[in-house]
Amino acid sequence: MSSVAIITPVGDSADPRLDDYRDLTTADRRPDRPGGRGLVIAEGVVVVRRLLASPYPVRSLLGVPRRLDELAADLAALDVPAYAADADVMAAAVGFHLNRGVLAVADRPAPGDAVAIARGARLLAVLEGVGDHENLGALFRNAAALGVDGVLLGPRCSDPLYRRSVRVSMGHVLRVPFAALPGPWPASLHLLRAAGLRIAALTPAAGAVALRAADLDAGRVALLFGAEGPGLSPEALAAADVRVRIPMADGVDSLNVATAAAVAFHACSPVG
Repeated sequence: MSSVAIITPVGDSADPRLDDYRDLTTADRRPDRPGGRGLVIAEGVVVVRRLLASPYPVRSLLGVPRRLDELAADLAALDVPAYAADADVMAAAVGFHLNRGVLAVADRPAPGDAVAIARGARLLAVLEGVGDHENLGALFRNAAALGVDGVLLGPRCSDPLYRRSVRVSMGHVLRVPFAALPGPWPASLHLLRAAGLRIAALTPAAGAVALRAADLDAGRVALLFGAEGPGLSPEALAAADVRVRIPMADGVDSLNVATAAAVAFHACSPVG
């Protein structure tokens, strides 16, 4: 007989079985923060469904009965606790009213291996200083849609498994391999070159090669993206094999990093 998730009603927000979900708005208690309890939190039916289908080991679910009913087929073969509560009990436990009506918590996996990701990739994204969780989540969603094989994180990047990043990525951060680049930056980029990848730095600088002329779809490539505002550091730009710009209309000097990444991914993408 197959395992089935047991749905258990919970009527008290102080129930210790809800501790994984407690006070998510309090900075020093959010379990998905780096240095915290090492948990991944998914919000909403779509993102929870993707978490349940991922290799991440799910600990439990918490939701209003209607949302748990929507996930019945996904839960049918899972032996994990699912706690049903009304919206007020959920809000009291979580610390805010959850419009999406369901959460799931999973343990984090072991850190990814940057060298292994680079060796197996045809198209990589490499980030420096991308600290905005929503930009990071959107970038991962674009990466999943456009066939990017992995994302490598340089210095000053946010945690891709932060709750807001997971939500904005629509759960696709759970399927795109990622890892922190080891060693000092940008010397660590030598790992990409050693793996046979051409390193292309995205910059709005006028002297950079136009995207269409850069032939980035001709081989294996790692695309470097920097933070909103400052962009890539001079050191990162100097470490690249080529500097590439996205031509824009007069009066517009840059794009949001997730948007710029989507344009560059599309130019290099094996999809379609």
